Amino acid sequence: MKKVDEYFVPWVKGIPMYISGHIELAWKKPELHRMMSNENPNQPSDKVLEAINKYARLGNRYPDQGLVVRGKIAEINGLAGPENVMLGNGSSEVYDNIFRCFLQVGEEVIQHTPCFGIYKLRGTILGGKMVSVPMVYKDGRLLYDPDAVLNAITDKTKIIVIANPNNPTGNFMDAKDFVRIAETGIPFIVDEAYVEYAGLGMSQVGLIKKYKNVIITRTLSKAYGLAGLRFGYALGDKDVIGQISAALLPWNVGTIPMWAALAAFEDTEALAFRVKFNNSEVDYITEALSEVPGLVVFATKANYIFFDCGATGKKGKDMVAFAEQKGLIFRPEAAKYDSDGWFRITIGTKEENRMAVDVVKEFLTSK
Repeated sequence: MKKVDEYFVPWVKGIPMYISGHIELAWKKPELHRMMSNENPNQPSDKVLEAINKYARLGNRYPDQGLVVRGKIAEINGLAGPENVMLGNGSSEVYDNIFRCFLQVGEEVIQHTPCFGIYKLRGTILGGKMVSVPMVYKDGRLLYDPDAVLNAITDKTKIIVIANPNNPTGNFMDAKDFVRIAETGIPFIVDEAYVEYAGLGMSQVGLIKKYKNVIITRTLSKAYGLAGLRFGYALGDKDVIGQISAALLPWNVGTIPMWAALAAFEDTEALAFRVKFNNSEVDYITEALSEVPGLVVFATKANYIFFDCGATGKKGKDMVAFAEQKGLIFRPEAAKYDSDGWFRITIGTKEENRMAVDVVKEFLTSK
């Protein structure tokens, strides 16, 4: 008799469950300050909390297909209607659903690295091959390389995914380069998880009307501050969205997050407050730490800041360990570009941001 593990499909066998160690640490030790997961430090607005309370009382009922909130999202983005919008349990489920609709075993997904780790997780679980195109590290900046992305295309390429602004670098790619990639006709996912911090004027959503292969993904986990409710969405041509939506699990988004999301979209004052707060604190940290000798501070249009302290002689992982001793959780980054000095900080409360600046200065300027 065969052992049960012999029945697993080869591309799943041996893959471990994804666990965010830094998030687990934060829940186990709530006294630590969470500055590692690109969360919003501000709790949901009163209007959102009212919606949560109202619809919690309807928790005994199945949700509908979200026509109201999908219609609102379409309106905000200048699209025809709910048929242009697909909802997901966070944008992570949105990627999973898109990937499984296009990707067969052995086919390729092009990603521009460093980038969001979920792309690799979802591509690999489907037996896809991840083709990583590195950004260019030059003059203290990590730059997009659209020519290299285009040159990486083969007859096995089924998906190209690019974050805009990029996670973890925080910068945008030039609009003209999105057009060049869109014109390949290959399914092109533009991850706009953080676009609200710079404003929807930086979105590539306009490409949807000309290119059926372009799909925009977003989330309410960041600027809207609803990471714990798990609400994401995709924008695209109605026929493409309709086909991808056919692969959704029924009732994948619950009643509470759906109506809480609608309240968040309607509460424009709350979003404006969160964006203004974040961008002001980004400016504070950037200015305060730019004076540290040897520390590269990456300009960002998101709610996190990327750093390379390699030139100081210190290691990023040691910076993160020191911060934890001081009560702060930062995000470590793997060595790359001949440097092991990488780490990332999420924007926290005003108090946390000032603590973070002091901790970084203390560690990097000590002998």
